[in-house]
Amino acid sequence: MDRPHEKYQRLIERCQTLAPTPTAVAHPCDQSSLEGAVEAAKLGLIAPILVGPSARILSLAETWGLDITGMQIVDAPHSVAAAEMAVQLVREGKAEALMKGSLHTDELMGAVVKGATGLRTARRVSHCFVMDVPNHDDALIITDAAVNIAPTLEVKADILQNAIDLAHALHFDEVRVAVLSAMETVNPKVPSTLEAAALCKMMDRGQVTGALIDGPLALDNAIDMEAARVKGIKSPVAGRANVLLVPDLEAGNMLAKSLSFLAGADTAGIVLGARVPIILTSRADSLIARLASCAVAALVAQARRESTKVLG
Repeated sequence: MDRPHEKYQRLIERCQTLAPTPTAVAHPCDQSSLEGAVEAAKLGLIAPILVGPSARILSLAETWGLDITGMQIVDAPHSVAAAEMAVQLVREGKAEALMKGSLHTDELMGAVVKGATGLRTARRVSHCFVMDVPNHDDALIITDAAVNIAPTLEVKADILQNAIDLAHALHFDEVRVAVLSAMETVNPKVPSTLEAAALCKMMDRGQVTGALIDGPLALDNAIDMEAARVKGIKSPVAGRANVLLVPDLEAGNMLAKSLSFLAGADTAGIVLGARVPIILTSRADSLIARLASCAVAALVAQARRESTKVLG
């Protein structure tokens, strides 16, 4: 039987062979966000740059007994300014990842996607949950459950490529993508089944690369071999998927939260498609999930550095 958090522990251990990733932490002004940054630094996952009201950060550290000795603090008067300053540190090459503190996601992402001063690339920005589900052998990537509300086929292609690239950065042995719907057959009355079929053909034509893909698949026959067998689905993905592409944000959000609150899964969150990985955590996240999110970002940053060397 899988020991608790074994999949996350493997990620964290892999990162500890790397140099800590310089990370701009935007507005770490509550206990959980500052503690997450401090603990990730202790494990050597990140080298935090704390961006926010310096007096408040110092007071908080003292109140909760958190050792921030030696950590750089960049003063910013409020959360919006902290988000903008954190993004600027990335643009200046001083940080290779962003981490959300105690500000609203919209405030951080607003600074990330801002035209001339943000961190946009040609790729659409999207979110991935990396989930450690008890009694499930592999980590599961679920996308997109937090950023793109009702993605078009074009946007889904970017979401898919972001997730595949993430799976490679996490050293998945084989990336197997299930494009989810409510059924496993193409039905013209259900648009998500048509888009699933189109994404499979886009993979065939090299418009998306780096994975095995099948869809439409229902959740049961995507992750359970017996369910796939009963339905007569013969596919290298069915029953074995480790990346789940959901039809829309509502479906993804409900799937991820169902796994968290009903199945006891832990949830690491990351935003991809910007110039650097963005660690997006929730106040409800456990410390191990926050650390896993930092580990995921560190591995993505490492993959990005290696890719840049190859291109260079």
